[in-house]
Amino acid sequence: MKPFKKIILLFAVTFASLQIYAQRIRVVEGKVPDLKNEKSVNTEFTYDNIGVGKFDKEADYIKTKTEEYNKKEAGKGDSWAKKWVDDREYRFQPKFDELFTKYSDLTIDNSAKYTIIFHTTFMEPGFNIGITRKNAFINGEVLIVETANKNKVIAKLSLDKAPGNSFWGNDYDTGERLSETYATAGKALGKFIKK
Repeated sequence: MKPFKKIILLFAVTFASLQIYAQRIRVVEGKVPDLKNEKSVNTEFTYDNIGVGKFDKEADYIKTKTEEYNKKEAGKGDSWAKKWVDDREYRFQPKFDELFTKYSDLTIDNSAKYTIIFHTTFMEPGFNIGITRKNAFINGEVLIVETANKNKVIAKLSLDKAPGNSFWGNDYDTGERLSETYATAGKALGKFIKK
């Protein structure tokens, strides 16, 4: 039994390492402000002009998936499309904020000096059908702006390939996989900003 536990532990460590290094954050312009004297930041999220999977436009992806699901069961596609959008506010953003605050040691406050605007530019929703899977990931653009003047961009960063899947592979729901991508992105950005 002990060798089996060692194999599981080795797998877990390897998997965690891949999760950490499968994404990249880089400063595109400006300079990340020193937030050591700040106790909080504000966060905002935008989802304009997103590519999804093989679709250049999110609207085309939503239309296709809605039609597919409605053909299988009347109304299922419409429910799916609503959930696709609702997941942003109820699942993705809270996951991002939760891990960001944990790893940056900052709280979220809409009156903070700085606002972090996370703009999702691409989503790969992935899939999990039990016998085969494709992990989800997102790409995003991060703007650090002054809360009082959001047109004043202090720094612009890119975040590429933030992965998302549950450790035990129970992520059959698209929203679950994507919420994990936002958790990973929040964790990575929190660590990056704290440096």
